[in-house]
Amino acid sequence: MPVHEHITDALKAPAFVRLSGSVVLARFETMKVYAALGAVRELLDRGRIVPGQTLVDSSSGIYALALALACHRYGLGCHIVASTAVDTVTRAQLEVLGATVDQMPPSDSLRLDQERRVRHVRRLLAERPGLHWMRQYHDPVHLSGYREFAELAEKALPGGELTVVGAVGTGASTGGLTRALRGRGRAVRLVGVQPFGSVTFGSEGFRDPDALIAGIGSSVPFGNVRHELYDTLHWLDFRHAMAGAVSLLRAHAVFAGLSTGAAHLAARWEAAQHPGGTYLVLGADTGHRYTERVFARHTEAPDPHTLRPARIEALDALRPPWSVMRWQGRPAPEAARLPAHETAQVTRAQETAPGGAR
Repeated sequence: MPVHEHITDALKAPAFVRLSGSVVLARFETMKVYAALGAVRELLDRGRIVPGQTLVDSSSGIYALALALACHRYGLGCHIVASTAVDTVTRAQLEVLGATVDQMPPSDSLRLDQERRVRHVRRLLAERPGLHWMRQYHDPVHLSGYREFAELAEKALPGGELTVVGAVGTGASTGGLTRALRGRGRAVRLVGVQPFGSVTFGSEGFRDPDALIAGIGSSVPFGNVRHELYDTLHWLDFRHAMAGAVSLLRAHAVFAGLSTGAAHLAARWEAAQHPGGTYLVLGADTGHRYTERVFARHTEAPDPHTLRPARIEALDALRPPWSVMRWQGRPAPEAARLPAHETAQVTRAQETAPGGAR
């Protein structure tokens, strides 16, 4: 076993856990360490940031901690504009690591929370021109770190058809991993998981009162979501994500968050419908943030064996609590498309990203 020079080297390595004959979980403590480390390294190498500079971004928690760890490793300042969903444990870690934190006031509206954060970041940039905005939602530099994860997945799961199943937040993990694997010649099917109420794949017309699931879905368009990469989409409500997370702990002793629970439930169903090949579930983080909302209420979780999605052919048939649709590389829905000026910014970033625009 290696002796690591920094904790990030240990944290970024996933544990591959077989959940059934064909379903494997890639379980992370903090998966976005890959995105943050890869992005910071690329930005330093290309001179877009310099040692000692302060990096700023908005986050619901996982990326915030990953960015603070990357800044700690590379001697950079870190300022986080935190979602209302960031808990006291995460905030304490950020502050001890040296990050400064501005947290948004309590809100049960994901859209309001996200819009407040972006407005606050823009104010900070106007007041402190030396800050570098990481733009985790839009800058494709965040996809680069997942090339290393792709190498590990290829070694752990050699040969044959592979289906990646993961929750879609910024789009960096599912998109970055899938592009890297396909670039290595691997046949990969990509299954995305969404909450109801997210614009990313067209469910913004619904509202799930309990669905503030950190790191999954969005109320605003994200430039890093590459809709054309996805083959199938699942939309699940809070209770179904809860059922998946509780089942994962009960059956496999894996303590993971709600986005992992939702992906686990979707992968179980996919593997039963399409046997053959391997299903790789992305487990982005642990379940600590959901102790009270989910695991302390485990007796309320539905039995996952009784749950089935509604199969739909078009977004106008979408309905809670669980729907599945063959996406087949469709373009972004209208509400998920960036305004023209932001699209131009993303395109410029893509053109300077490693490997070119797309």
